[in-house]
Amino acid sequence: MTSVTSNFAAALPAPLVLVLSASLALSACAEKVEAAPPPAPQAVSGAKAFPAALGYGASAAGGSGGKIIYVTNREDSGAGSLRNCLISKGKRTCVFRIGGVFRFTGRPPVIKNPYLTIAGQTAPGGGVVITHAGGRNARTPILIKNTHDVVVRNVRIRLDRLSANRESDDAITIENSRKVVIDHVSASWASDELINGYGDNDEITISNSIFAYGIPRHDKCALLGSDPKDAQRLSFIGNICAHNGDRNPDINFPPGSCVEVMNNVLYNAESQFAEVWESYRGTPVSIIGNTFVKGPNSHRNTQGIALETIGSTGDARIYIWDNAFTGNFDHISSAAQQAQVAQAPCPPTIQPKSASQGYASTLANAGAWPRDAIDSRVASDITSRSGSIVSGPGRIPEIAKGNAYADMDKDGMDDAWEVSHGSSPQVFDPWADTDGNGVSNFEDFLTYRDSVLRAGQG
Repeated sequence: MTSVTSNFAAALPAPLVLVLSASLALSACAEKVEAAPPPAPQAVSGAKAFPAALGYGASAAGGSGGKIIYVTNREDSGAGSLRNCLISKGKRTCVFRIGGVFRFTGRPPVIKNPYLTIAGQTAPGGGVVITHAGGRNARTPILIKNTHDVVVRNVRIRLDRLSANRESDDAITIENSRKVVIDHVSASWASDELINGYGDNDEITISNSIFAYGIPRHDKCALLGSDPKDAQRLSFIGNICAHNGDRNPDINFPPGSCVEVMNNVLYNAESQFAEVWESYRGTPVSIIGNTFVKGPNSHRNTQGIALETIGSTGDARIYIWDNAFTGNFDHISSAAQQAQVAQAPCPPTIQPKSASQGYASTLANAGAWPRDAIDSRVASDITSRSGSIVSGPGRIPEIAKGNAYADMDKDGMDDAWEVSHGSSPQVFDPWADTDGNGVSNFEDFLTYRDSVLRAGQG
């Protein structure tokens, strides 16, 4: 049964509880299938990209074991530029010795060489924003294409200038690639999708991120799959989609795929929240523990979980469990109800949180840290049921300056942290495991940096 727990209802203002309870009762009466609880989770095998990695992409190797490449300036290209790290070959990790806005004035690079980690949490001050300069050279700034083992963490992609190539103006595109993790990323103002999966992808995780303010008339949160060549495994976990007309997210995969949409907060869709399609013989998907929240642009005909049968070539299998719906809209369309199944198509990769737990956790944790004014506003809009879909790009907020931490041996780690954790600031040892906890020194350091940024200490 799709439901919201009593704990979540108790946390809501009284008027919302009444609306939610009534609307859930209506949805429950209309359901055709009594769903069984999700099966026990089956974690992805292999070493994790980082200790907190989730989902089907969790074993992406990224740049582990390879070079530490310093990003020391905000130029479009050349030594010390972000482009230089992205297009380099071999295992590599981009470590930022400078924060601010990294604007590609030429056509943005294509990430085609495998084994890359972008470690945005290493940047000083207010962190990293990646964008383009607008106009004819403007394309998707983070394009991961024909490659594998790529990890992108803790960066913002804010497209504040319009591209002349709207159909190629996503914030992030993953194309014909496998073992990819997008985690704690914030994206806004794309004139195509905010995040887009295209072609023959597999083992993909999109987690703990904020995708907000797509540009009308193509204001889309997430196109998880497009033109897939074969079955895919994809996790969409702990994300916020806010102020996007539809595709919150869009789910279109062939049979045999394992697609999980879990513990997301989906706010202020205009026409549709989650869309399940049948263009590729019918998507199997598990939609578990999400919260769908009506906003100012939503209306009574807005669909929460929708089934699109245009160009259908087979039957979708939609497993729905413990989702919360807040507000007066069409929570589960009649077509989607007909496509519901009693058993999850695949076991989840992690133990899903309840809708109430997922709502609180995602609202508190999603996005790049430290949160900028845009992400803070998104979170505030969700709690106050305010804000709206925008008509054009906004302005990138001022990014606090800061000083890079000392790193004598250029292994990407703070010398003071190394001393306090038994490592040597005079020895290049990012991939050693000094404390014997099964995690490399560098990944332990990034976990520490995450906590520093959350505490607002820069």
